[in-house]
Amino acid sequence: MARNIEIKARAHQFDQLLARAAALATEPPLIYRQQDFFYDVPNGRLKLRQFDDNTPAELIFYQRDDRDGPKVSYYSRSPVTNPEAMHTLLAQALNTRGIVNKERHVYIVGRTRINLDRVDGLGDFIELEVLLAQDDDEAGGEKEAEEWFARLGVASSDLVPVAYVDLLSEPA
Repeated sequence: MARNIEIKARAHQFDQLLARAAALATEPPLIYRQQDFFYDVPNGRLKLRQFDDNTPAELIFYQRDDRDGPKVSYYSRSPVTNPEAMHTLLAQALNTRGIVNKERHVYIVGRTRINLDRVDGLGDFIELEVLLAQDDDEAGGEKEAEEWFARLGVASSDLVPVAYVDLLSEPA
């Protein structure tokens, strides 16, 4: 399985974070409108991700701890050529746990993806993914994620320990 280090927080000053991320990145952002269908599985999380443009859909399985701060995420991704049929199949075999709709702005800074998300029903978030090669040290990736959050001005009090689907299913 591939792995990365992830850290997520609420983004109270979304436009300022967009400007800070743009100043760090060497290229303009990629902007996607995404819909993630999450399914009940015995461990980890399984989602079918679809895009509003011509970006191919993908099935993503991942495992990570639910805790604040940077954490390792192990994941597998597979392209999906017929997302509607795949969703029908998965919904027949598994319960659909929830659906997350979001607009994602992706900035690339070295091996780090800065994702600025506007999540329908939840608000604004920032998520970092520090991509790790097979021999990369997880502690080094965690330190890098913390340093990027500090440079971007993200407060530790804004950290979010869980996935968006978990936040959507929390009682109000």
